[in-house]
Amino acid sequence: MKVISTEYSQVLGAKVAERLGTGVVDVRFSRFPDGEQYLRTGPLDGKTVIIGSVVNSHALIQLLLLIDACSKSENILVVPYMGYARQDRQFNEGEPLSARAVAGALARGVSRVITVNIHDERVLSHFRIPAVNVTLGYDVGRELKKSLTDPFIVAPDDGARYFAEQVALAGKWDMDHLDKTRVSGDTVTIEPKNLDIKNRDVVIVDDIISTGGTIATAASMMYREGAKTIHAACVHGVFTGGAYTHLKSAGIRDITCSDTIERAFSTTSAAGVIAEAVQE
Repeated sequence: MKVISTEYSQVLGAKVAERLGTGVVDVRFSRFPDGEQYLRTGPLDGKTVIIGSVVNSHALIQLLLLIDACSKSENILVVPYMGYARQDRQFNEGEPLSARAVAGALARGVSRVITVNIHDERVLSHFRIPAVNVTLGYDVGRELKKSLTDPFIVAPDDGARYFAEQVALAGKWDMDHLDKTRVSGDTVTIEPKNLDIKNRDVVIVDDIISTGGTIATAASMMYREGAKTIHAACVHGVFTGGAYTHLKSAGIRDITCSDTIERAFSTTSAAGVIAEAVQE
């Protein structure tokens, strides 16, 4: 067994290989003059773990090409961050079910799929092959324990409650969730809630931080309720549209994210849970 990865998951791929006690496959990436992507892999084994986060459309095409290049191997596909997974419903006639389209394309040429904190596990059914989702909730909690003693864990909405419970379990901390209403893609309203956060460190946790609008809105409300410090933690740090700066300007003390999307400030690694899932 060897591990192979796209350009977008090189560091995570190397960490997973180390956990598995195996090597990584060398891949050379380039582009044709018209912008089309090209890649060429080194020698493959009979079994290959393919790792690639779908952070944008270029990453998706690169992952599809890599799967095809490994067609003579038995492949396990790991999608640490699956872009398009949140487009899992059709609201208007003529819209694609993007999560289904992407899952169907990625499933060709692989025997099973592993995702990490996918936004909705119902998307796994679109792969139509064995697919499992692993979570980094407990790992994020362990990372927070390095700097915080007794924080209050807050989920920004009921949908993130399960993830927040996993984070809180790492330190047996108090937790609760807020009542959020999404107005637009980057605007939310949050109803005030009586939380026991006066003079306490608060960590707002979610599976994805994209624009940071939800976290910033929640932070403003909780500072008014007397929180001492506010921190943010997530699995997938998308941070689009200047989100990191937006959060810091909103008074967020620290931001913790994982390497499902590789950032300079990724402090939690998904390598451990991925390696365990590969070996199951």
